Amino acid sequence: MIQALRSFFAKHAEVPAGSADEARALRIAACALLLELAHADDDFTPEERAHIEDALMRHLGIDELAARDLIELSEAERREATDLHQFTALINKHYDEGQRMVLAEVFWRIVYADGKLAEREAILSRKLASLLELRPGYLAEARKRAMGEG
Repeated sequence: MIQALRSFFAKHAEVPAGSADEARALRIAACALLLELAHADDDFTPEERAHIEDALMRHLGIDELAARDLIELSEAERREATDLHQFTALINKHYDEGQRMVLAEVFWRIVYADGKLAEREAILSRKLASLLELRPGYLAEARKRAMGEG
């Protein structure tokens, strides 16, 4: 099943700069981080899933089916991962600061999709900001923009 998903995604992935494998790995990494946040409070809600699907379609330019396939593939990768570093290191290598900032805004939209901020979500958001090498204060700025305050 996972191999079938990888094959499907390989056929549908747009290649930015670099190989198709790099582009696919980068998309999986970003999606896995979004999923990690969605699971942080042990309640992956339909609202959180919808926000992730929407973010993937909007930011990656993929359709709904490809977004759902990416979520399924990324979920498997997330469960197999021993830590988040493998995902954040890849993102840091390929995303500039502005792209990482946009990702942080998506983090906040996922966190607040269910209308509340759980302590584990807040802790994980700060940890991800550090791992993604966002400058101090950027996480708060991203939160404000995600909440429509900035």
